[in-house]
Amino acid sequence: MIALPDIHGLCPPRFASVKDAFAANFTEAPEGLNEQAARFSVCVEGEVVVDLWAGWADAAKTVPYGETTLTPVFSTGKVVMMLLIASCVERGLLDYERPVAGYWPAFGQAGKAAITVGQMMSHQAGLPGFSESVDPSIWFDRTAALARLCEQAPMWEPGTASGYHPITIGLLAGELFRIVDGRSMGTALREDFPGLDLWIGLPEAEHGRVAQMRKPTAAPDLGVIDAVKRAAFLDSGSAPGGRGSAEWRTMELPSANLHGTAKDLARIMGVVVDGTLEGRTVLSPDVRAGMLRERIHGRDRVLPFEIRWAAGLMRNEGLNIFGPNPDAAGHCGWGGSCAFADPEAGLSMAYVMTRQSPHLIGDPRAGRLIGAVYGGM
Repeated sequence: MIALPDIHGLCPPRFASVKDAFAANFTEAPEGLNEQAARFSVCVEGEVVVDLWAGWADAAKTVPYGETTLTPVFSTGKVVMMLLIASCVERGLLDYERPVAGYWPAFGQAGKAAITVGQMMSHQAGLPGFSESVDPSIWFDRTAALARLCEQAPMWEPGTASGYHPITIGLLAGELFRIVDGRSMGTALREDFPGLDLWIGLPEAEHGRVAQMRKPTAAPDLGVIDAVKRAAFLDSGSAPGGRGSAEWRTMELPSANLHGTAKDLARIMGVVVDGTLEGRTVLSPDVRAGMLRERIHGRDRVLPFEIRWAAGLMRNEGLNIFGPNPDAAGHCGWGGSCAFADPEAGLSMAYVMTRQSPHLIGDPRAGRLIGAVYGGM
């Protein structure tokens, strides 16, 4: 049995089973999946009620994982990207039902003129990756990468199916935001949500707080591989490469390289619960409804699941990974992290860890914690 590290943080008696589940993830996880470090946070109606962390920030076990440690959360950061787009809808800068090309004419090339903002955010645009081989360093050249995507024809008829855009959606949504707002998403996150330890583009001065990740021991199961899945995940140019970790952390790629804490991911997801953050209205009921409504349902062309996509979030109905309520919605990240909100229960939660697993969505370690929370409600 693996030795249990010291567990720190907040957990009232009402949620004692959550702390037990958190400990079990270290001592009872299958061999090879025990965390080097993890953190789990829960908000009820915007108030942090559980915030637990334990482990080591480095593989050598010389640096304790602490309250201010930052963790890369990969695609879980899409929840923040989704909220920033929704904030543009709230301010009248965007409309989910209008074509992207109405704001960004270059996007409308090669058969993409009718793709709406809502369709793009729900992975229906047919641009899950580059359809022709590219050098992975292109991701660090935003202008060149966007030009390639604008010139590229969709890999399937837009609007007929979803196909998860693991990284390209960050370039596309980030550029759309920049066009209508005038700022980058990283700048807007810092200015519009001050006090949250969440970063799209991490300044070098903060790099010393980042926990070391341990990659999965096995590759995820994508099902039958075709050209769409290959472009999304398996081509040599499907993800940024050719540069060091410092440049990866510093670049702004809101779909994939957010660094942050579980506590503040749970807090910002509270906006999905009731539209507010610390008493400030961020989204109106109508915008939240437009953000959360189902935009497509079916077998995803990239992820081997039937998914009900909202405008940037996975709806829980059918997946059953975000608790018992079908209208909960959230996102998972490479290796097991997740963040979601359940408006019916008034809950928002986030789980981050440094030991990654092969699970594409619904990591059982997060599932154990989520189940314990609902058991304590």
